[in-house]
Amino acid sequence: MEQFSFIACMPDIPGALHRAAEIVTRYEGNINRIQYDRRIDTHTVFFEVTALPQAYEKIREQLEKIGYLQTSLQSVAFLKFNVYLPNCPGALFEFLNYITSSRSNITYLDFDDRGQHPERLVVGLHIENPNMIDALLNQLKSRYRLEILEYDTTGEKLDDTVFYLRLAQKLRSFIGSAEDAFLMRFLHDINHITQELSNHQKDPIEVFENILKVGECLNQTSGDNFYADVQRVRIKDDIELFCFQLPCGGNIYLFDTPSERVMIDTGYGIYFQDIMNMFQHYGLGDLSRLKRIYITHADADHCGAAGFFPAPSYLNRETFLITRKTSRAYGSSNQDCILEEVYTKIINLFSKFTPPTNTVLFPEVSLLDETIEKRGEFPIVARFLIGDLEFEALAGMGGHMHGEIFYLCPEEGLLFPEDAVINFKSLSPERTEYNVLADYLMTSVNVDSKLAREERQALLSLISEIDNKLSRKNRKCMICCGHGSISVLDNGKLFEYIGSERYFAGQKYISLEYL
Repeated sequence: MEQFSFIACMPDIPGALHRAAEIVTRYEGNINRIQYDRRIDTHTVFFEVTALPQAYEKIREQLEKIGYLQTSLQSVAFLKFNVYLPNCPGALFEFLNYITSSRSNITYLDFDDRGQHPERLVVGLHIENPNMIDALLNQLKSRYRLEILEYDTTGEKLDDTVFYLRLAQKLRSFIGSAEDAFLMRFLHDINHITQELSNHQKDPIEVFENILKVGECLNQTSGDNFYADVQRVRIKDDIELFCFQLPCGGNIYLFDTPSERVMIDTGYGIYFQDIMNMFQHYGLGDLSRLKRIYITHADADHCGAAGFFPAPSYLNRETFLITRKTSRAYGSSNQDCILEEVYTKIINLFSKFTPPTNTVLFPEVSLLDETIEKRGEFPIVARFLIGDLEFEALAGMGGHMHGEIFYLCPEEGLLFPEDAVINFKSLSPERTEYNVLADYLMTSVNVDSKLAREERQALLSLISEIDNKLSRKNRKCMICCGHGSISVLDNGKLFEYIGSERYFAGQKYISLEYL
């Protein structure tokens, strides 16, 4: 027995769903998941069934025979126009003959011979084959006076009677000309997360809107609209650290030393060309000098561009595995959560996830081994140099994500705690609004919220310990957060360490202070 899925598009009549279920039962299929919500779409039902392969083919064959099986997601156009009919018996009937012949669905009719325009009929149509539009209009123009009011092929003007077709057209604007089979599988996944969040009392339409917002934000902040806020910190006379806050998602950190350049995290794949243009602007565009990339964890906004860079990426084995799995919760106590799995598919697709292929794995160590050297609560899994700066790779607890690694330079007080410590006050309103989307769609960005709280407290204790050691030099630990600005800890609160400057795509940067 195998699990299969299909989408049924059924007439809005009593017994339609019963008829489909009878076919599944006839061929001994077991329905594992079904989702239908009249508030979203009056015709579309999502099925997941377990059946023998040959039985599933019979189920599909019978559903297709009665016209229930949806096998494609054709683009649907919306057309609205005024038509002026003669005032005689049969005029409307004759006009509707043309509409029926074009296989158009009427969504709106408005006519009243006692109204302000007694000869005018207002018509709204959904046309599944846009190639038929010109032929239909030519036929109508030869017979009637017409006034075109609206014509839309983007899906913006479609109503909810074809909700999923409209959604598919919007998705195509983010993911390109995907084949129908792929797009229908993706709609299944999106429908699944909507079903799950509905059980958390979330409005299904709001869920769809937030999913689309993720794609819109990424697409609208790449290319000519790309920008970044940049902090530059002189670590030593010959070593400079750049912090690039991208429009959406995590930060990129880049060390510029006399002998090499080294990067920590890569941002989203969709921004790769924008990142390269920005590096070029700052004199960092020569990738032959980029020797290594260190990855903190497997989220797309932290390693999703790594595969574009020729330099090897250093990461934990668990992080490597998660980049090859379908769920960011893999390896955690929450790994079977459907919200984590589907969100991973959504964000990886929208952000053009290109994980590292040239990889170097940190040594595997047993975190239960009491002889392992620790820094605070965190085992040290590796040591390495960036220029002449000595770094430690610390194994995280897995609160934000399984396999996460923090990077620490104890001597200089540089800590990269990824998303376990963030100065949320330093985030711009646009970044905050984007980050909230992930929290909404997964109910939490942490795969283990309790462990994440413990992890953060352990990191704050480590930061305080480092601050005490650095106080002799009148310095503080620089916290290079996964999002937001490089910050310092003062009386239990995070404050921006140094001001930022704004980089715009294709423009010279200007000084900028966060407010």
